[in-house]
Amino acid sequence: MPEIRHNETIDTLLHRRSIRAFADERIDEDTIFSLETAAQHAASSQFLNDWSAIRIEDPAIKQALAQIGKQPYIAQAPLLYVFVLDEHRNAAIAQQQDIDVNSDEFTLNSSYRFSQAQNDGAFALHAMETAANSLGLGCVILGSILNDIDRVINLLGLPQYTYPLLGLAIGKPAQNPAEKPRMPRSMQFFVNQYPQHDGVILEGLQEFDDRVHKYYDLRNTARPVDAFSAQIAKASTDKEVLVRNFGHAQRQGFELDK
Repeated sequence: MPEIRHNETIDTLLHRRSIRAFADERIDEDTIFSLETAAQHAASSQFLNDWSAIRIEDPAIKQALAQIGKQPYIAQAPLLYVFVLDEHRNAAIAQQQDIDVNSDEFTLNSSYRFSQAQNDGAFALHAMETAANSLGLGCVILGSILNDIDRVINLLGLPQYTYPLLGLAIGKPAQNPAEKPRMPRSMQFFVNQYPQHDGVILEGLQEFDDRVHKYYDLRNTARPVDAFSAQIAKASTDKEVLVRNFGHAQRQGFELDK
């Protein structure tokens, strides 16, 4: 049976948890500089650097984002970022190089570039989160800011060819939650080819369902949560999120069918 090799980096990743309660302690400038620099060292597809991050310091904007996300702790985070898919900067550079961004020659607004920039922003956010965890800070990734994308775009003054991706709240932990269970490796890691029979993929699912259900029951006994399988079934028919996000992206200038 193989064993995990331990070092500081691997242990930081193995023990990551979402922290939703923070001590009322300011994050110093050296730490902020370190976290932002770490984010900049994440991988970038074709070196396009097609993401940006907005540090939210205005209490009113923090409160608005907390209302959008329906999560009060967003406003209480000592350090709060919104990561943004950003082809606006590259469009401005292209214009400077005499490219007509309103012509068919311009492709930074395509589905491919949208997805690549989305990936790059996620890589950068994860690098920042890991760096913060390694310094003893806690984080929570905030998909909830996308509950009202139009309002986020207006709040942050996002121009054409940008799109909000995720938020990241950072601070000194004021809680010690249990670590969430992880799917068996056999369900996510394969050799040479994807399994040709679903029975191989789903082996171990019942045990994972049980572990996830137990985890949520222990975390909040007053609000039982469905097993993993039931959560996936519910998400698989959630058309509202798909339609909402597609429309907002088009209004920001992206041609997602291009």
